[in-house]
Amino acid sequence: MDETSEEGHQEVAAALNELATEMVRHLLSERQGMSLTTAATLSRLEREGPVRLTALAAAEGIAQPSMTALVQRLEDQGLATRVGHPGDGRVRLVAVTEAGRELMAGRRRAQCARVADMLAALPGQDVRALGEAMRTALPLVRRMLRPAPQPTVSGGEPAS
Repeated sequence: MDETSEEGHQEVAAALNELATEMVRHLLSERQGMSLTTAATLSRLEREGPVRLTALAAAEGIAQPSMTALVQRLEDQGLATRVGHPGDGRVRLVAVTEAGRELMAGRRRAQCARVADMLAALPGQDVRALGEAMRTALPLVRRMLRPAPQPTVSGGEPAS
């Protein structure tokens, strides 16, 4: 990669970082009674489905005892539950409940309303330009965030 491309990557990376940081900071300024870790955990359970507590702790970057305490609080609030593993009855998985899904949907609606209020303060041409930029950027960012395919060895198993 030549220097110009690397400088371009750094510029785009800095802009994406600033955008993400500022939007998250603004949207989380009203936490709606929930920590970022709690919201991230429920969101992950919604996206990925039931998961082992150890995997959930690792994915969220917190210690297993802290995740155990968080999951217990979520269970007490009716937002998460433990379910059996479909392939191994000895294993318990953490899953989001319908109440947890509804809570997260409400949070997303409130956050979207806050962004809509911010957009209302912009001139129409700025909103249109931002909309066009988002229609271009969002699929690219989603593709960028997808895990890279794992190389396989004969037999279709991932290489180690």
